[in-house]
Amino acid sequence: MKRWFITGASRGFGRIWAAAALERGDRVAATARRPDTLRELAETYPGRLLPLTVDVTNRTQVFAAVTHAAETFGGLDVVVNNAGYGLFGMLEETTERQARAQIETNLLGPLWVTQAALPIMRAQGHGHLVQISSIGGVAAFPTLGLYNASKWGLEGMSEALAQEVGPLGIKVTIVEPGPYGTDWAGESAVHTIPIAAYEPIREARRAGATARSPRDPSITAKVILDLADLPEPPLRLFLGDYPYPIAERVYQERLATWHRWRDLAEAA
Repeated sequence: MKRWFITGASRGFGRIWAAAALERGDRVAATARRPDTLRELAETYPGRLLPLTVDVTNRTQVFAAVTHAAETFGGLDVVVNNAGYGLFGMLEETTERQARAQIETNLLGPLWVTQAALPIMRAQGHGHLVQISSIGGVAAFPTLGLYNASKWGLEGMSEALAQEVGPLGIKVTIVEPGPYGTDWAGESAVHTIPIAAYEPIREARRAGATARSPRDPSITAKVILDLADLPEPPLRLFLGDYPYPIAERVYQERLATWHRWRDLAEAA
């Protein structure tokens, strides 16, 4: 039986994974900004779900919740940094408030949860931090510049983290999903006020998004459970087959560019 701490569990991936862990007999501390969204899970799995009111941008609140979960369960085995949202808009359109909120939630939120969990995991001598990134953490897309920035930051932070805590018995996995039918682009999303000059780019982006059918997010549950059970989990894991051709193209282009301009680079 594993002891989980999952942020952003009110809906989407977080809720699906929390329910799957509970269904197999694990215990889950599930966070949400509105605890009433977790009532059904709490009633279905009494004594095994610990619902917690948490805004991941509030560091004090995060530390209190992680400590409470660890004390209730006697430790934590898997911490899933899932809370986050998409900010849709061009960089020029993005307000300071929108930019700060995106970074506070998608990057600093996982940092606070990670900092709170590490002393517990160090004392145990084991633990698994699962950082939910995106194919947008590998490749950048127009209209998602600040979202990309938050996820690229999460990936860099988590890769360094894995090297810091690996010798202590703590594992880190960066999960990079492709498009799934969550409400990431729906109710959870924030949109900038559009500037007309960018409408052709925005329209092309819409057309590309409409051309693909998001997959059912529930099919990811077994993968996440299997990941949590691996004795030596990978540093990175895509969800679905969609990210592979994008990542392959992006890395080929980067290598080609670096090599093409190597003479100029080495002149420095």
